[in-house]
Amino acid sequence: MSRPDHDAALARELATWPVGSAGVMVVGPRGRLGAAGEVTTAYPWASVTKLLTALTVLRAAEDGVVDLDEPAGPPGSTVRHLLAHASGVAFDEDRVVAGPGKRRIYSNRGIELVASHLETRAGWPFEALLHDGVIGPLGLTGTVLAGSPAHGARGPVTDLARLAHELLAPAALSPALVADAVTPAFPGLAGLLPGFGRQVPNGWGLGFELRGGKSPHWTAPASSPVTFGHFGRSGAFLWVDPDAGVACVSAGDTPFGPWAAEHWPVLATRVLDLYGSAAPPAA
Repeated sequence: MSRPDHDAALARELATWPVGSAGVMVVGPRGRLGAAGEVTTAYPWASVTKLLTALTVLRAAEDGVVDLDEPAGPPGSTVRHLLAHASGVAFDEDRVVAGPGKRRIYSNRGIELVASHLETRAGWPFEALLHDGVIGPLGLTGTVLAGSPAHGARGPVTDLARLAHELLAPAALSPALVADAVTPAFPGLAGLLPGFGRQVPNGWGLGFELRGGKSPHWTAPASSPVTFGHFGRSGAFLWVDPDAGVACVSAGDTPFGPWAAEHWPVLATRVLDLYGSAAPPAA
């Protein structure tokens, strides 16, 4: 349950952002903890879409429709490589720029390839698989995929918060599936973290970015190394800090830029200070 003083603190942080409109929500294991701004307006999620796609593939793997270690994408690559941005395929084209498992090359195309691979294996359109596997079970009633499975989702902050809560306290998804998603895949690989430069290592799970010891980063300097999530070019983000028992999401009308690299870590620090592991219980 939100506390008015905490909501006011979130609103003060949000008021410093140079955006037209945006919303922020914070959740703990028992549900909503705080909110500010426009949380029911549908905003583009951009690359936060990759979390939905990864979870759809992982649910299909759990059901035996696809195997994470079967070939997919460039020669020598697997479903696991594609989800972990380790297949070697370029950012937005089929060109191969490294061997599988050699570098962390952030790739929209890799996520599109894995979605297409699942579609072929399942015999159903990917959008239907996404709805039946993730959007429906998690109750993301305001979210739609209107384009690429790498960056085409759109929905309200309330749905981002439902997704974050599920990742923090799995119920519709199995805890084992979530654990697999956020376990380091091909650990030690270096690569560019979009917007924040080269990271060594540039840790990633299966679709989920892992904070580890990255610096600079878009979460708080004090965020636990096991913090995971994703942000999008549209100005949306979702992060979960399991050690602190808290997650935070946001979306808005202003694309990611230097303003976000400056303000998001400040907000994350405030969220950890307000809530952390001592978050007030929900009603």
